[in-house]
Amino acid sequence: MKTLRLPLHRVHRIVRPLAAAAALASLLAATPLRAAGPAEFEGADLKLGERLIKQHQCEACHVRRVGGDGSAIYRPSGRISRPAALLTMVEVCSTELNLQLFPEDVAAVAAVLQRDHYRFK
Repeated sequence: MKTLRLPLHRVHRIVRPLAAAAALASLLAATPLRAAGPAEFEGADLKLGERLIKQHQCEACHVRRVGGDGSAIYRPSGRISRPAALLTMVEVCSTELNLQLFPEDVAAVAAVLQRDHYRFK
């Protein structure tokens, strides 16, 4: 088998872009997915919100309260009509159920609900 011998300057031409791409991919993978939309949800960690919704079984509670698949709870007579009201409602749930969510947890959960159900502008 023959050994391929490249001059060092050619090796650097190949290796440097690969190393830069690997570093960028690593940085992007380590950066949490952030919410877009209204300012109230800016910087909210969507992955955290998804995890908290699953951990605290929010859908099961909504099914018990409103029946069906529980999604009817997301638009109760227009009560939640703006981002601040959504944040307040998530805080109310946290308090009622003694979840002891931190403000960034409340924002993360609300951001997921914003993305999946409310879609405020």
